[in-house]
This record gives sequence, structure tokens and C-alpha cells, in this order.
Amino acid sequence: MKSILLLGGAGFIGYNVAKYLAERGDCRITIADNFFRANGKVDEPLQRLIDAHSITIVKGDFTNPEAYRQLDRGYDDVYMLASVVGVDYVNTIPHEIIRINASLILNTLEWLRGAGCGKVLFTSTSECYAGAVEAFHYPIPTAEDVPLTIQDIAHPRFTYAVTKMLGESGFLNYAHVLGFECSIVRYHNVYGPRMGFKHVIPHLAQRFADKEDPFRIFGHDQTRSFNYIDDAVRGTVLTMEKGRTGEIYHIGDMDEITIEDLVRYVGDLAGYSGSYEYAPTYPGSVARRCPDIAKARRDLGYEPEVPWKEGVRRTMDWYWEYLGSGVELHESFYDNKPKA
Repeated sequence: MKSILLLGGAGFIGYNVAKYLAERGDCRITIADNFFRANGKVDEPLQRLIDAHSITIVKGDFTNPEAYRQLDRGYDDVYMLASVVGVDYVNTIPHEIIRINASLILNTLEWLRGAGCGKVLFTSTSECYAGAVEAFHYPIPTAEDVPLTIQDIAHPRFTYAVTKMLGESGFLNYAHVLGFECSIVRYHNVYGPRMGFKHVIPHLAQRFADKEDPFRIFGHDQTRSFNYIDDAVRGTVLTMEKGRTGEIYHIGDMDEITIEDLVRYVGDLAGYSGSYEYAPTYPGSVARRCPDIAKARRDLGYEPEVPWKEGVRRTMDWYWEYLGSGVELHESFYDNKPKA
């Protein structure tokens, strides 16, 4: 059986990758995380997964290189999923985004020097090339070979993208020099149940639950292509298992919709009868984003299966049930952030 390490495996995508791999039943899984999403605890869904599949848990602050001493050597597959993400975070604690994400990347790379691992997958983001589309009008849908561009290096909005650029360069170059296999995934607006509240779709769930009226649509004419978590997980595992070393793959969906389309659809699901009004977009937000996934289709056999309306309906059902449950986790799930 393969030995698999998920760095950041308690997060939104990490938990779902762990669940997918565990239910497949052909590997031994270790999750390494600091569990800040649940105030340092293992939440109930993850605990059930751990108990059902004998998953090993390593808890530590991996911004400290000493934490890596807890890990074994010789993992067959290492998924590097650990980072802090979210529009609210980059706007309020940009210095911590830089510190935490850069530390996680550099510490992991240095650990890999002597860890004797097989293949490594680094998870990146479409934010890396958003500036190229805006400034230089590269085509949309956008392929993996577009130049990575930051339009305003001082703007906090781009701190997350800066760290992911560091990670892409770091992992590809360390892999080349040190001789391990490495592929990169660039995610495009992954969403689904249990993703926290620091993202656009959970924000909508909260705002409709709060009965906002008039309901403001920020950046109504901007477009995005949303990728449901089940599809993102399959694309991630396919990249690890079939992706060519040294290559970058866009994992997303090519169904491009406007933010207004999304908001009004969620409003229909909520039975909203109030009015809508347009509002300015968030600073630094790009006008359009949609991935070209031809490379992932060709090399990996990747194909998104969940249409955006179905995925959004599933996600909203989960969030509205969660918001109405009054569970203790809600406060930390919504408000918790990395310590400054």
C-alpha cells in the first residue's frame, strides 16, 4: 500500500482528498496540520474519517521547521496543500499571509531534501496569472503557459498569489535539482460544503440567511468558473497519479458565469423576494477568469462532472443547515484566523 502525506490535510480541500483516498482503500494516510480552523482541535467530520480508516494525525505548527521532525521519511506521495487562503484574510492580515505561506513552502522544501519521498504535488491558484489577463489581454479560457503577473506588488490582495508563485518556482526547481518528481495544480474557484466562510459562495449563504435587503451584488458583471469540490479532488489525485513531472495543470471548470448569475440563483434557492442593487467590486478583483483545461483532459483524463447549479445547490443546503444548527463550531469556523 502507498504511504501518503497530506500537509494541510485538515483543511477544506485536504479533508476531501483524504476522504477520497481513504474510501478508495489502497493507501496509508498521514495528515499533518495545525488545525487552526477548529481552534486547534480535530472537528467531528475529520474525527469520524480518522476513526474509520486509521488515519495518522501529526499536529504541529509547520511554519516552524522543528515540526517536521514528527514526520516519517519515504512517503510515496506528498500533497502540499497547506496555506492560508481567503479574500478576507489577504485584505486584513496580508503580512501573515506572506509569513505563514512562505514559511510553509520553504520549510517543506528543506524537509524534502532528506525525506526520501517519491512524488510531490504543490497546490497553486489561478490568482497567479490574473494580472496577465487584465494587463495584457491574454485569451480566456486561459491555458497554463500564460505569464504569471502581479499588477500592483504593494496591494494586499495579491499577497496570496505572490506566495503561490514562490511555491511553483520553489517546488519545480527543488525537484529538478534534488531529483524528486513534482507536479503543480492550479485551482480555479473551488467550492463546496465545509469550506469556511472566507469565500464568495459561503458569504452569500451568510448574507441571504441574514436577510440583507436590498441585496448588494459586488462586481455583478465579473465572470468566474466555479469548480465543485468533488471534481477538484478527482483532478488533484489524477495530477498526482498521472501528471507529468515538472508540469502545471489547470483544475477547474470551463462553464463561465457572471457574479450576478450566481447571486440571483442563490437568491432563488433562498426564496428571496427583496430587491437587488449593484455595488463596487472588491479592490484588485479581476474582470474575468476561466481556465482552459485541455491539458488536464489530455494528460489526466480529467473532466468536471458537477454542473455549477447543482454544486451551488448542494453547498447552500449544507451551509443553511449549518447556520441553523447552532453548533459550537460555528464561531471559530466563521471568525478564526491565524495568530499574528
